[in-house]
Amino acid sequence: MRSHPRVTGFLAQALNHEYCAVQQYLTQASLCTLWGLEDWAESFRQEAREELGHADLLSQRLLLAGIAPGAGSLRPPRPGRDLDEMLRHDADLEQVAVEIYAEAAAVSARLRDHEAAALFARLRADEEEHLRHLWELHAALGARR
Repeated sequence: MRSHPRVTGFLAQALNHEYCAVQQYLTQASLCTLWGLEDWAESFRQEAREELGHADLLSQRLLLAGIAPGAGSLRPPRPGRDLDEMLRHDADLEQVAVEIYAEAAAVSARLRDHEAAALFARLRADEEEHLRHLWELHAALGARR
């Protein structure tokens, strides 16, 4: 299966972003474990697993296009100094993902790559749900103070 270079570029960019998210969530899970916040640690681990699932879907699509998947250079995680800051950093990360997937879906549709457009639209919906969940957690955290 051949893909337009712009589509494969978005696939590679998205894969790199998903790996950055996995790294950030696992770092935050480790910090929460060290702080004795095991419920939060498990929540961050679950987020990492979901992002890893996204990376798997993107990797499969790249392999179908004949391209070996790989992360470029991962930016360092932004773990945060407390739960509030962690959730804000995560919301920033998820917002970037939503933007990447929105643009990727639109470009893929214009290039008539309907499978890629559908994949990007699905991932965008997942990331929008992650973003909503993060803001709910953030609001709940603020209400406890």
